[in-house]
Amino acid sequence: MSGCCLSMESRAGPRPGGLSYCVAFSQLLGLTVVAVTGAWLGLYRGGIAWESDLQFNVHPLCMVIGLVFLQADALLVYRVFRNEAKRTTKILHGLLHGCAFVMALVGLVAVFDHHRKRGYPDLYSLHSWCGLLAFVLYVVQWLVGFSFFLFPGASFSLRTRYRPLHIFFGASIFLLSVGTALLGLKEALLFKLGTKYSTFEPEGVLANVLGLLLAGFALVVLYILTRAEWKRPPQAEEQALSMDFKTLTEGDSPGSQ
Repeated sequence: MSGCCLSMESRAGPRPGGLSYCVAFSQLLGLTVVAVTGAWLGLYRGGIAWESDLQFNVHPLCMVIGLVFLQADALLVYRVFRNEAKRTTKILHGLLHGCAFVMALVGLVAVFDHHRKRGYPDLYSLHSWCGLLAFVLYVVQWLVGFSFFLFPGASFSLRTRYRPLHIFFGASIFLLSVGTALLGLKEALLFKLGTKYSTFEPEGVLANVLGLLLAGFALVVLYILTRAEWKRPPQAEEQALSMDFKTLTEGDSPGSQ
């Protein structure tokens, strides 16, 4: 019995050094991004309301919370919860992505509804094109990931082949979302400040700080995701499935490895 426990502990392994600090730093940065976004909208854009001109301000706040902060947390789930049951981690991953989707959808409805009420044109800027692309890719990624990995779930062989693409597109969509947020921030400053932007107006300075925080947050998250030694170790059931799949496809016996 004790040998079995030792075996399980060796598979789980301790948390790698530095991971906890980097994850905590990423959360501090992410929450700061959300707080500074709210401060910018409150101090210089009049705050947030649905039934007024302030409806537009719902858009940047919801997008930052959804497609930046919550999406990043969904990506980091597999680094933070390293030794928990895989299905539990998958469900949390999917729920965080679901919350991010709801926030992003509210943000999109807010900006389109605001444009409709004011007679403004839609989807003419690079920011809007990148934003729509990021949202569509996000929805497709979530739906495909849900069908492959949660319910009803694809076969082990299909999941194995699709997983690298799922990981690649997850990180890519996150970076596209951050880039789109930076484009939108610059667009909002130019629309309101115009030539005053170059005179170091307080709003411009605060928004520039927000942009640096967004970039820093993206870099820290990307660093955590790309550290090979920080990846979630395979659990016992995953190793067994992998061995069975290898045996079926290559004709190997489990004992030959």
